[in-house]
Amino acid sequence: MKEKYPQKPGIDFILKQAFYYWNRTLLYQLVFSIVYFTIFFTVFLYISNRFGVYDQLLNATFEYLKIGPKGLTALQTELATIKSTENYEYTMLGMLAVSAFLFPLNLGFYQIYRKIDLKEQLELSDLFVGYNGLNFFRYTSYFVFWYLVSDMLKITVFLPFVWILITLFIAPLMFFQNKTIFEGIALSWKVLKLYFIEIFVCTLVAVLFKYVGFMLFLVGALFTFPFWNAMIYTLYKTFFTEEKSIN
Repeated sequence: MKEKYPQKPGIDFILKQAFYYWNRTLLYQLVFSIVYFTIFFTVFLYISNRFGVYDQLLNATFEYLKIGPKGLTALQTELATIKSTENYEYTMLGMLAVSAFLFPLNLGFYQIYRKIDLKEQLELSDLFVGYNGLNFFRYTSYFVFWYLVSDMLKITVFLPFVWILITLFIAPLMFFQNKTIFEGIALSWKVLKLYFIEIFVCTLVAVLFKYVGFMLFLVGALFTFPFWNAMIYTLYKTFFTEEKSIN
């Protein structure tokens, strides 16, 4: 494998490519979101009820709604109290576990987008390719590592976003080139230094579009939520080339 740094690409080209992949896979976006949110919220409701956190959060919210904006300080105090309990920590550990389990679902889109490039027939099973064999444990382990570092950096304002940019290409590098986490970080850092503006702008657009469905219509989120994967694949394909394919 080797990486290359081509002539500086236009942001408009990258955005068009990302929306092209997204538009071609709307059915898969829908299936992804239904599977993801169904599992995530089912586990959340079970765990939060199991440890009593759900009722505590619900009661704190209702109290705030009764009082209105004047109760914001009381709400913040109550939330801080809830977060300081062991039951809340157990709930968060459970949500970390389910988030790690769901992360390989994103890898399926890289398989799908590559098939589009190769003009191959798409199959619904492509969406679950991240769960094949031992790679599942590689991807889940990477997510846990990524989350723990991100959690440590959240006390700062900008470092979590920097961490996102630095690790942007690790998943596709692991998937297509069988790179390790730290090899992926090194390669991502090299590309980020060369094309920071392009990557920053496209990442910002991806984040905004990813969550625009929640702000407009909740059902729209089923289609916009997975858009992030289309942007990452487009950026990866723009800045890297492969001598041969691993998957």
